[in-house]
Amino acid sequence: MRPSAESDTATVAVPAVLAEAVDQARAAVAEFSGADTVGEHLGVDYEDATAATHRFAALLPGYQGWQWAVVVAAIPGAMHSTISEVVLVPGPTALLAPEWVPWDQRVRPGDLGPGDLLAPPADDPRLVPGYTSSGDPELDEVAGELGLGRRWLMSPVGRAEAAQRWHDGEYGPDSAMARSTKRVCRDCGFYLPLAGVLGTAFGACANEMSADGRVVDAEYGCGAHSDTPAPAGTGSPAYEPYDDGVLEILEIAAAVETTAEPADAPGEAAEAVEPTEPVEAVAEPAEAEAEADAATVETAAEAPTEPAESDTP
Repeated sequence: MRPSAESDTATVAVPAVLAEAVDQARAAVAEFSGADTVGEHLGVDYEDATAATHRFAALLPGYQGWQWAVVVAAIPGAMHSTISEVVLVPGPTALLAPEWVPWDQRVRPGDLGPGDLLAPPADDPRLVPGYTSSGDPELDEVAGELGLGRRWLMSPVGRAEAAQRWHDGEYGPDSAMARSTKRVCRDCGFYLPLAGVLGTAFGACANEMSADGRVVDAEYGCGAHSDTPAPAGTGSPAYEPYDDGVLEILEIAAAVETTAEPADAPGEAAEAVEPTEPVEAVAEPAEAEAEADAATVETAAEAPTEPAESDTP
């Protein structure tokens, strides 16, 4: 605080009187709004050497974060202060209404809905009477030849504002989509230039996969450009697809073992089956029977000779 020009004692006494006026300030708020609307003391701010503002928490429904501000004043050398003003002010955390906007400026782009009526403002600089030239030579010449006209036409100011808005908008050359490609709408087969002077820089997109039906800058671009090459590997497959589920998948090690086992099988079968000895064993009984038959024949042939030898004596 700047010292007083009168005396040092007055400089010290005045802030003390202002700072000690807490109860006086609280009583002023209670008289103004009721004792139950005053909260704790939040602090004091000095306006100058003769005035200070005491702040209290406001206990009012719907005013959370607001504060009571009580301005007290005292002249240099005074022994007590007086109440100058009691007001309700928003605090740092107070919920405030948005900044006031004039009624004729409250409708924003995109607010217009079905059935809404929105007249242009009076003396709109974007429009000129239809009997005056629009400033577009091509449009004025054709309209004059055909005898056509409208009550209002877009003025050069209106066209300039529209062109700047389109250029800076979502479909302008500085948008994220346009910066991600090297191809521009000016060279695209889906680009339909506008008529008149605006057609040199703007057109309508007719690609349903991109900005279909929207005005785009000639320097705007996207990935659906008519000159975009098809990626490799697209199209119908060269062969019929097959189902992996009908295939039997074998491991390589198992296949090798399966292939090696049949090579050893014939040797093992040959060793296991020894048909030579059983054949000989079968042949020996046959020979024994043949020898037995031969002995029987020889015995039968020799048998009649023995009685003849016995009859001789």
